[in-house]
Formats: sequence, structure tokens, C-alpha cells
Amino acid sequence: MNGFIGFEKGMGIGGWLTNYKRFNVLPPERRMLLTVGDFEHFDTYITESDVKYIASLGMDHIRLGFDQIVVEESAYVYREHIFGLIENFITWCRKYSLNAVLNLHKAVGNYCDIPETRQLLDDDELQERFVALWREFEKRFCSYPEVAFELLNEVRDVDPKKWNTLAEKTVDEIRKLNTDRKIILGSVCWNSADTLESLKIFDDENIIYTFHYYLPFSFTHQQGVLQADPLFYNRKMPYPGDAELYRDYERVVYGNNDSYKEFSVIDRRFIRSMLLPALKFRENHPDKILWCGEFGTIRHCNIKYRENWMRDVISVLKEFDIPYCVWNYLSTPNDGNRFSLVDDDERKILSENMARIIRGAAD
Repeated sequence: MNGFIGFEKGMGIGGWLTNYKRFNVLPPERRMLLTVGDFEHFDTYITESDVKYIASLGMDHIRLGFDQIVVEESAYVYREHIFGLIENFITWCRKYSLNAVLNLHKAVGNYCDIPETRQLLDDDELQERFVALWREFEKRFCSYPEVAFELLNEVRDVDPKKWNTLAEKTVDEIRKLNTDRKIILGSVCWNSADTLESLKIFDDENIIYTFHYYLPFSFTHQQGVLQADPLFYNRKMPYPGDAELYRDYERVVYGNNDSYKEFSVIDRRFIRSMLLPALKFRENHPDKILWCGEFGTIRHCNIKYRENWMRDVISVLKEFDIPYCVWNYLSTPNDGNRFSLVDDDERKILSENMARIIRGAAD
């Protein structure tokens, strides 16, 4: 068994305290600023009814993303109101028997997909703020053992030794306050399964290791406005699909003529092959917990193809005995990559078949 009790099948919430606007179109001097509209959004976007609905879908946990600039008013000064919203969220989760993952989605110096002048892993002051932020979270939420802390979402393509050093320092500070807090760590290259083995392995049963899965990227992010490559190709992609369609994407976008040669069809066999590094990590570290914290497809993908892909990914994860969390409950219109699993107005799942799939009942 995977051992991540109470975190077997979950759903992420982005679009509330992270991904609430399209940062890549803002000039650098405005990316760190919050407006009245932002705070109105934070106060109203997610309510108790959303948490109740996620529980009704059969999920056992929610992964809540938040940004450092949302919880920090300035360095080492925190927004009490935002912490109040997070505590409300945890209270709702407790009411509906859901566990929670608090995920630092965008840290200052590691904004996933936006170039920054200051880099978290090369800046001592930013690292001190990072550690202090998690120390603050532990102090505030010490009475909620059902909450796990995910230290950082999608560390960029950086030296893994630098990330391991900061992660270890942060874990040590949290452990001074709480030896039992579940702490989640992903690796570099945007939480790639291929880089899991570069993570420091802790002698700590409450450390959980995580990865994300979005392959083939030309399917999951098709025609997405935040990534230049699928936007340039601008083609709807099927799943399962003839591998030649996917080879054409690689040829046109990257000039790569050698992609997917071992596949005639992009289907479950492809997904299983791409997830083998995760299985290898589990086999190499049988006493450690591995959790797939994010996977999904862009909203405008054909619903049947979305269902097919989600079903196959979850099927392979279950085969490998890896618990999971799907992405994403609801994205704002301002988020260029909308991965919503519910509709904007009624906030109901896009199809009953998708509901069965994400709770693991549609193998």
C-alpha cells in the first residue's frame, strides 16, 4: 500500500489564491502588486459550497495553491485576512471530512513559467523569507494535523543540489515545531517524474515525494495561450491518437524527426511508459510515499478525449499504487491555461463520466 492515508484521490484548487490573473501579460513592475479587484476575488471565488461539492464527488483531499505575494504584505509581514481565508478553507475541509494540502504555488523567485530577475535558489534573502513563511504556516496551523505542507510547486530547471539544500533547511525548521507534519517535496524541472531520483531522501516517514504528469504536452496544453509552442501549432489533438499527429507537432515546433518512433498510437501504453520513472522511484524507495500531485488537460480539449486521457492516467497510477490529485477544480477566465473540471456558472462537473473517472471508478 502507498501509505498516504486520507490522500488517495484529491482535487486541486487553483484560480483562487494562485493563477487568479494572467501574469505573463503584465509588465514586471506590476506582477507583484495586488489590486482592489484581486482582494474582491479572494473574498468571493471559493466558498464552503465548493468544498462541499468536491467532497460529494468522492474526493478525500483538496490541494490548495497559494502565492507568496498573496499571503505576504511585504517581507516577513503577513496578511491576516488571507490567513483567515485559508483557515476558513481548512475548517470547511474538516467539516466535510477532507484532508488538505497547502501548496506554495508561486514563490518569489520561482514563478514557474515567468522569467524573474531574482532567483529563489540564488538569493539568500529570498530563501530566508521562504523558510520563514513555512515557519509561520506551522505556527498558525499547528492544531490541524490533517493538513500537509507542499513546500514549492514546480521548481524550475535548476541545480537540484540547490533545491535540496533549501528544502532540507525548511524541513528542519518545521521539524523544530512539529515532528509529525506531513511535508511534500517535488523535484526540479517542474516536478518531473524523470528528476525524482535527484531529490534528497529523508529518514522521515512524514515526508511525501511528489511529481506532476502532463504528457504528451501537445495534447494536455493544446492551443494553450501561456505556452508558445502549442499556441503556435494551434491544432486540436485527439487521445488516443495516431502517433504521426504527435510526430508532426515535434517536427513543426522543434525540428525533431525522431519523436515517438516506438509508438504507432499515443494511448495508455504511452502513458505507462512515461510514468515508469515514478514506478522505479517507488521500487527504489519502497518505504517512502510517492504522490502524483497534479495532472490534467486544458478545458477546451474535446471532453471525450479529456475523459480518455484522465481515465488512462488514473488507471496507470492505480496500477503503480500511487495516490493522486487531479488539476483543476475551476480556473478563472484570466488564467490562460484553463484546466477546469467544472463549468463556470453552475460549478458542476463537466460530465458524470468524468466524475466516475476522477474518483477512480471507471477503469
